Amino acid sequence: MTVTQPSTTAATRTWSEPEHLAPRGTLVLLVGRGETPEVYQRFGSRIAADAYRVIAVDDDPAAPATAAALLADDTLPGPHVLIGSDAGALTAVQLVRDGARPDAVVLAGLPVRPGPLGQAWGGSWESEVAARTACPNHRAVLARSARGGIAEALRTALPIAPVAPGTLGVPTLALHGAADPISPAPEAVPVLTELGAEVSLVADGLHDVLNDVQHRSVAATVVLFLERLRAGGVIVSPA
Repeated sequence: MTVTQPSTTAATRTWSEPEHLAPRGTLVLLVGRGETPEVYQRFGSRIAADAYRVIAVDDDPAAPATAAALLADDTLPGPHVLIGSDAGALTAVQLVRDGARPDAVVLAGLPVRPGPLGQAWGGSWESEVAARTACPNHRAVLARSARGGIAEALRTALPIAPVAPGTLGVPTLALHGAADPISPAPEAVPVLTELGAEVSLVADGLHDVLNDVQHRSVAATVVLFLERLRAGGVIVSPA
């Protein structure tokens, strides 16, 4: 009998800088619950067009270890920036708490409520999508890419301990939908401020701020943050 050992490395998807441009840095992206890296095709290709390499890590138990290894890989162009969306944002915070030292962190739609994320709106996939995005294109992408286990992901209680008070100690940008029903902005902003983040609220934005209707403006905000990071500008807001 052959026993299959669980993989110690999560699958990844890479969007590389144009061939004629020197890379300006690497973003390691932790995706959200039930998502695949392909969900971030639009975001990844747009950021890569500005010469920042984007490596999205699958929603997998091995994702934290894979992300940590990528951040520590000196062969990847620096600066190394860790970005997390939804539950991936929680994982990003925990990685830094556990000793990972990216050059900067971007948190998108950080969950701040304990308990199952889908509980408040019935836990159905349809209601989850409506809470995540108003963008018809992104809704279609989610419908194609969501895993069969998404219902189980919605029932999973996410830990809130990683967002305990205290700055992360690295430049941090927080992108959050002003109309996010999953992680309401009035509850999220104080937590993000405690983390030392520069908070950018997306007007009318829902939970998937990287891929919602305002995705162009959000991507531009990320690029401006990266450019300031490279230039050594002040990024972390005062406590």
